[in-house]
Amino acid sequence: MDLNAIKKRLNDFQKQANNSSGGQQKQLFWKPSVGKQVVRVVPNKYNKKFPFTEMKFYYGIGSKRVMASPSNWGEKDPIMEFAKQLRQTNDRENWRLAKKLDPKTRIFAPVVVRGQESEGVKLWQFGKEVYQDFLNMAADDEIGDYTDIVGGRDIKLTTVGPETTGTQYNKTSVGPSLKTSPLSNDEKVVETLLNDQADPMKVFKPLSYDDMKASLQEWLAPEGENEGDIISEKAVPFDGESKSNYSLDTNASKKTSKGQQFDDLFNDDKKTDDLPF
Repeated sequence: MDLNAIKKRLNDFQKQANNSSGGQQKQLFWKPSVGKQVVRVVPNKYNKKFPFTEMKFYYGIGSKRVMASPSNWGEKDPIMEFAKQLRQTNDRENWRLAKKLDPKTRIFAPVVVRGQESEGVKLWQFGKEVYQDFLNMAADDEIGDYTDIVGGRDIKLTTVGPETTGTQYNKTSVGPSLKTSPLSNDEKVVETLLNDQADPMKVFKPLSYDDMKASLQEWLAPEGENEGDIISEKAVPFDGESKSNYSLDTNASKKTSKGQQFDDLFNDDKKTDDLPF
């Protein structure tokens, strides 16, 4: 056995791993750590008028940890279609479960982390609360356009951990720096930051309609369970057929356990910061 050849091959594998999608994600995405940090929101290369990208995701449906909704790309989403059908019934439980099936909105912003400018622009993803703070700042005439490359403002972050939030997740608050400042004093650096950005709409890929439908069906009728413990009225057609693929008739004795599972999977206080990076 040629040990040198084995070492060379091992080195090749390590390089491939570093260049894989997982390695790229670690380089592309950023999230604040507990404590204080400063970032600068950079003008969005792909949308000159608006720096933020809104996307919808599902968490914990079927065996897939996270799924981006095809609606992000203007494509049909079978989970949305199914939730719509749930709402067309006259059953309160169905409406509640339909709400639980609604995708969660996540927002992406291109940012430069102060002190780490050499690492380039990162994608920071956050939820509606931080997003609302950013929108409020943008609407404040005294703050102005904080993304302006000459007279914009850095954004100060304060992040507290689970011991403060009382949950298993961190919480970040944002606020503008009092003084305006340029993105960078180096024109070449500015040019690089404006042009070398990842597009979230291309980083994530839509699953096919059939794949999304299969994940939903997997959750509705996991192996080892009887189908039909979701809908409390008669079977609801999933895709326009006269007979549902899921046999969604139910009885009261099964409502509670499945409803609880939905609560656990789709609780708004959970899963919303669980993208794979």
